[in-house]
Amino acid sequence: MSFSLGKRLMAEGLGAGLLVATVVGSGIMAERLAGGNVALALLGNTLPTGAILVVLILAFGPISGAHFNPAVSVVMSLRGELPSRECALYIAAQIIGACLGTLAAHGMFELPLIEFGIKARTGPAQWFAEFVATCGLLVTILAISRFRSEAIPVAVGLYITAAYWFTASTSFANPAVTIARALTRSFSGIAPADVPMFAIAQLAGALAGLALMHWLLSPTPAPAATMAAKRS
Repeated sequence: MSFSLGKRLMAEGLGAGLLVATVVGSGIMAERLAGGNVALALLGNTLPTGAILVVLILAFGPISGAHFNPAVSVVMSLRGELPSRECALYIAAQIIGACLGTLAAHGMFELPLIEFGIKARTGPAQWFAEFVATCGLLVTILAISRFRSEAIPVAVGLYITAAYWFTASTSFANPAVTIARALTRSFSGIAPADVPMFAIAQLAGALAGLALMHWLLSPTPAPAATMAAKRS
């Protein structure tokens, strides 16, 4: 079944919005309930994010592909699976939806709708962490889609759950989510000045993941001797 571009864009925007509402909202709730225990707050932020990704990909994957992420859309466009014009519209829908998700989370917790982030997330280690996180995300998506496409929702949810903890940046791995998280001063926020380098690192990581999987999944040419034996 195919869906119109308008419906696909709505699915991308809605999915990105619900994802960010979960990231920001669970961060607010976790910070309020953790009693100053940062590790517990991070765990309270991690589990809902991984869980909602499974749900959102299952719900919207059949409609739009469930990218929710400009880095993923760019890679799919480079693979010829998404026309460049549609890629640009996907990215716009993802960013708009993600920002609305922050506003929704603030509204639910009686916070000002927009509070620009003040949490510094910068430096080579953080940028490298975002490169690794996004590269790993694309490796996960491309490998699983090749061999076990039905497992993508669970695989992506589990990967992000793990990446929250094994990366120094807590794995934003998504330029749209990064922009939206610059609109909150809560636990999950990021200072707006730190957004550009995060986004650059994320896109670089996505391209690295694409290049790696293109090489890894390409069939190996059969040796000449084997080909000759087959012909005989």
